[in-house]
Amino acid sequence: MSRVSIAETFAKAKSDNRAVLIGCMPAGFPTVDHSIESMIAMHEAGCDVIEVELPYSDPVMDGPVIQKASDIALAGGVRTRDTLKIIEAVASAGATVVLMTYWNPIEKYGVDAFARDLAAAGATGLITPDLIPDEAGEWIAASDRHGIDRTFLVAPSSTDERLAMTLENCRGFVYATALMGVTGARTSVSSQAPELVARIRRADPVMPIGVGLGVGTGDQAAEVAAFADGVIVGSALIRCVLEAPDRATGLTRLRSLSSELADGVRRR
Repeated sequence: MSRVSIAETFAKAKSDNRAVLIGCMPAGFPTVDHSIESMIAMHEAGCDVIEVELPYSDPVMDGPVIQKASDIALAGGVRTRDTLKIIEAVASAGATVVLMTYWNPIEKYGVDAFARDLAAAGATGLITPDLIPDEAGEWIAASDRHGIDRTFLVAPSSTDERLAMTLENCRGFVYATALMGVTGARTSVSSQAPELVARIRRADPVMPIGVGLGVGTGDQAAEVAAFADGVIVGSALIRCVLEAPDRATGLTRLRSLSSELADGVRRR
């Protein structure tokens, strides 16, 4: 399957003088078919990248909204194979797709087999929130073999040495967590985010930077897009589906917010 890489997506947005919008949705929430429909709706409404989250029973970084959505998906029986099918469907619709997962499911699946099957499904990258580069030798080798971009996380607490080492091992983009703590939409963007982005740029002026944790409105997206290369939104989009009285209303709300966020990153 032909894939649009993260690097190409960021380069295209940069040429248009705007940031990339990355929208997150758990695989299989609330069902496999519904999650595919949601992700394609997000793509059609302006999300440049769809971040598919593999549901996991102990998502230590995720806030209550993503945890609840993941629990619903797991209760419905979604597994890694279902997630790969979802990625294939969304990528086939023309979206740039990355997967976000904790390390345990990859290790259980088999690291090289996971990279192989992820690439075959059409994903262009993988975000690993609980894997640090100095413990990622097997993943780095497998991702190189199968052409999967690697995204590691940095935080305001990261030392300069840790920052440099993480950037050296990223490919595609680096994920800058703008807040200490778990994910979830906030009423304001963290004041730590611009400082963290500036530190990353000093360490590596070229690597695209995606900022996550806290964005939930078009105005917040525009605020983050003023200093970052990518704006990552999860909980606010998931809540559109989670709190909707029915499927049609959820999709309408999801399209509306995705469009609002897409407008935001374009008026940086």
